[in-house]
Amino acid sequence: MTKIEISDNTFGSSHQKTRLHNKNKILAAAAQEFKQYGFNGASISRIAETANLPRTNIHYYFKNKLALYGAVLTNIIDLWNQAFANIDENDDPAQAIANYIDAKIEYSRINPTASIIFASEILHGAPYLSQYLQTDFKYWIAEKAKVIEAWQAQGKIDKVSAYHLLFTIWGATQHYANFAVEIEAAFERPLSVEDFDEAKKTIKHIILKGCGLSF
Repeated sequence: MTKIEISDNTFGSSHQKTRLHNKNKILAAAAQEFKQYGFNGASISRIAETANLPRTNIHYYFKNKLALYGAVLTNIIDLWNQAFANIDENDDPAQAIANYIDAKIEYSRINPTASIIFASEILHGAPYLSQYLQTDFKYWIAEKAKVIEAWQAQGKIDKVSAYHLLFTIWGATQHYANFAVEIEAAFERPLSVEDFDEAKKTIKHIILKGCGLSF
């Protein structure tokens, strides 16, 4: 089962740690449920059963199904964003971009459920993420684009569209989660750790060379 962790340093006591443990169990069970059934088809009763907790516990932590779905999406976004969160114009772009690609591929390997849930939300018109896309997301991607453009101004990287560069990285790396069935059909076997390592190497080669960077 996919494990979705919540980062919260306030959980110090035994009681608080139990609450955090239960909350993570609920989020993990909910992620599986939303992946399989989508938001409309998801059942709080099945989530409680999968988490091995009473249904009342679900409502103790989350007001309703929408609040639970929002928490799952928030954890996915926070996980992805942290991989590219601290870049600045003084960084080596080749290393920063390579690290980001590695992290995104690794997320697709160890937590494909997250990518599938997010992709499903977007494909359905982002009904529950529309506010995020118009606010925090726009700020986040604009900030990253400014860093990439600063690298370009310093002559560190070729002048390619910063936005399309990020879109390309997302599409290439998340493909290994969203379309794993297709890839496995091509390989005629399940994806292995070595396949993901080869994907990292190949995508970094294509992206970095395309930006005029050494690989």
